[in-house]
This record gives sequence, C-alpha cells and structure tokens, in this order.
Amino acid sequence: MGIPCAGRFPPRLSVRLRTTLATTAIVAVALGIAAAVLVGVLQANLQGSVTAEAVRRAEQAAALLAAEPAAPVGAVIDPDVLVTGAPVHAVPGVATVDEPVTRQERTPSGSYMLATEAVATEDGLVYVRARASLEPAMAALNALRAVLIPGVPALLALVAGLTWLAVGRALSPVSAIRAELADIAATDLHRRVPVPRARDEIAQLAKTTNRTLDRLEHAVGRHQRFVADAAHELRSPLAILRTRLETAPPQPLTREALTDLDRIQRLTADLLLLARLDADEPAAAEEVDLGQVTAEEATLARPRPEIRVDLRIASGVVVHGSPDHLRRLIANLVDNAVRHAGSAVLVRLTRRDGQAVLDVEDDGPGIPREHREAVFDRFTRLDEARDRDAGGSGLGLAIARDVAVRHGGTLAVVAGPPGARLRARLPCAG
Repeated sequence: MGIPCAGRFPPRLSVRLRTTLATTAIVAVALGIAAAVLVGVLQANLQGSVTAEAVRRAEQAAALLAAEPAAPVGAVIDPDVLVTGAPVHAVPGVATVDEPVTRQERTPSGSYMLATEAVATEDGLVYVRARASLEPAMAALNALRAVLIPGVPALLALVAGLTWLAVGRALSPVSAIRAELADIAATDLHRRVPVPRARDEIAQLAKTTNRTLDRLEHAVGRHQRFVADAAHELRSPLAILRTRLETAPPQPLTREALTDLDRIQRLTADLLLLARLDADEPAAAEEVDLGQVTAEEATLARPRPEIRVDLRIASGVVVHGSPDHLRRLIANLVDNAVRHAGSAVLVRLTRRDGQAVLDVEDDGPGIPREHREAVFDRFTRLDEARDRDAGGSGLGLAIARDVAVRHGGTLAVVAGPPGARLRARLPCAG
C-alpha cells in the first residue's frame, strides 16, 4: 500500500482552499520563527543591559571604597549595594577576584542580577555586591508576549482571508471558463469561453480552449454536412429505384428488393433527421394535441399485423413542440415495441404533475437492466436478446430520445411487466 506524502492536501480540496491553507501554513511557520527569535534576542539584550547596570554599580561602589581609609564592612551604600568581607561566590583556593562576577538571584522581592567586585583596602580585601532588578526586563518581555499571543493568530486569520479573496479573484476567470464549457453541448459548439483582459496563463488557457472549440466545431460541422449531404443525395436515386421496381413484373426477387429498399429509405430518412437534430435546426413549434397524434401514429399498419396495439389515451394532453418530430418519436416507440412484442403492445398516455407521460409496453423478452441505457445509443441493436428485431437500424430509439430532450423532456426504460416499457415525459403546454 502506498503511503501518502507528507504535506500534501487531499485531492478533494479546491485549488483556492489548498492555496489558502498552504499560504497560511507558510506564514504561520515564518511568524513563529520570527516571534521566537524576537523574544530570544530581546530577552538576551535586556538581561545584558541589567547585568551591565549591576556591574556599573559594583565598579562605582568599588572605586569609592578604594579611596576610603578603612573598609566599612557590612555597610550598605544604597539599597542595591552591600560591602561584605567574603564573596558569596567565593571559590576555595581563590583569594582575589580580578573582574566583577555576575550571577542571577531570585528573592521574595523579585529577580536580580548580582555583580561582585573585589576591593583592596587598608584592612584587607573586601567585596562589593551590587544588584540590578530584572523586573522591568521581565515586564517588557511579558508585554511582548501579551501582544504576540493574540496578535499572531489574528494576523494569520487576516492572511488567510486576504489570500482567500485574492485567489478567488485570480481564479474567477477559470470559474467563468469552466461554467461556459459545462454549458457547451454538441449543438452549442459556436459558443466560446470568455478571455480575461490580463495577459497571463489563464488568458492563454482561454485562448487555447477557444482554438480547440474552433477545430471541434469545424470537424463536427463537416461530419454533419457529410451525413446530411449523403442522406439527401441518396433520396433521389432511391426514389427512382423504387419506381422501377414497382413497375417491374412481380417476382419474388422484386418483392425482396422492395423490402430492402424500404429499409434503406428508412435509414436514409433517419440519418437526415439525425443530422438536422445535431445541427440544431429550428423546427416549427406549436401546440400539439399529443393524444390525437399518438392515436393516429399507433393505429397505422405495420409489418407485423398479428400484433395487437391497445390504446389508453387521456384527452386534453397538449404539449408545445414540432408536430413532425413528435410524430416521429411516437412512431419509433410503437415500431420498436411491435418488432419485439410477442402478441400485444399497450400505448398509454396520461398527464401527471404538469407533464405528459407516454408509456409504450410490449410483451416481448424485455431489455436487460445492464442494457437500458445502451439501447439509446446510435446503431445499437441487442440481437442476442431480442431475436425478433429484423427490421430496425438501431437509430429509432436514439432519434426518439433526441426528440424528447429537444422538447425539454426525457425518455428512459422503466421497470414494468416482463416485456419492455419505455416512458417519455414531456412538459405540457401552459
């Protein structure tokens, strides 16, 4: 098992949050080191100043005693200077002290720095003990700590807030680019992401993205034009071929050729419709009585006349859209159900919660759960599971879903009887 590297943030955190946390952590470390150094240097300087003051007092008192004819042992020159006969820091075997000796002393009245100076007098060697209080230095250090303890977290909070705002402002063009890309679909390739005014890496990213969209739009446009042109150019030769076959003497081979020609013409019409849908060509939209259209399309004659088509259609279900496209949606769903049904197909149209709900059920083998989305892909046919599908091209359900989505609705396979049930939902007019 891999061990995550130290210092890395979880990938689920945003760039803005990771940058804010990293900046705050770096500033926190820098402020901690700076505060520790500041306190240490100030403490050393203050303690050195107090020590120097104690030494100055000891030397000054020693100079006065050296001029006296007798050593006033035990004399208190001032509250912080004392003359003694033996140094409190005396070391065995050492009779003289050449330089003042300092040490720190803590008493009930406070902390002091002591300086001891040896003075040679007529009565012998005496020692001067002078002290300087550490309380002012400690008070200054405590005041500094009182400022640093709440000040450093407050400064870190300020740094975090300013970093959050600055990074958010810097990344706002990225958010605009992402939002625009999220809205661009296959039919919106003419749109472009906004390019910020700043000449930075984000502007270069936006320009590169727009150039990529240019190439993608050009490639998709060429593909759509090819499909549309090929389907359009095939219609005239196919119509001529149908005329010749229909006027030819009736023969088994002629009938088979007409059957194959029907499939080719349906495939050509499907390709042409798909090209128009992909190109987002505007279609005439109006209020359509979906119940009437459903009844008309469901009762048309189909290749398997033995399949019974039952209708349960509610009245007054009106939607806004293209009549031709809606007819094609219903026809494709009914054709698909008839091809796979065992004996009957049920077409049900109801209105629920402001939506037109169209269910088309068959009593065939059904659609496996793992293929309920794949059947809407173009040129997909589940031959191994639906043996009766002898006339489909694999485009009917793909076209039906595209039409439903174009009208603001959905088309999906839903759980139902042993056969297949496809449900289309469309928003009702008004």
